[in-house]
Amino acid sequence: MTKLEVAIASLIEVFDKYSCVEGNKNTLSKGEMKTLLEKELPGILGNAKEKDDCDKLIKDLDENGDSEVDFNEFIIFVAAVTSLGHERFADMPKK
Repeated sequence: MTKLEVAIASLIEVFDKYSCVEGNKNTLSKGEMKTLLEKELPGILGNAKEKDDCDKLIKDLDENGDSEVDFNEFIIFVAAVTSLGHERFADMPKK
């Protein structure tokens, strides 16, 4: 597989790993999303200024208001984080 195909498969695998823990296997509950962030993106929670930052992030991601994060909402989050990372590292010299 190409690097992009591996990246896509990895995103699906990560979502499925955490969405299968509680209730609906097609969405991430608040608890599942918190666990995903803690395990897969510890830098985001590590930089959180307040305890409620994670709750606010989940609420912001929940576009349809069902109190869960579906795969499309998750991908929007991943795209936003990826875009921010690209902007941050764009000016760094390439190896």
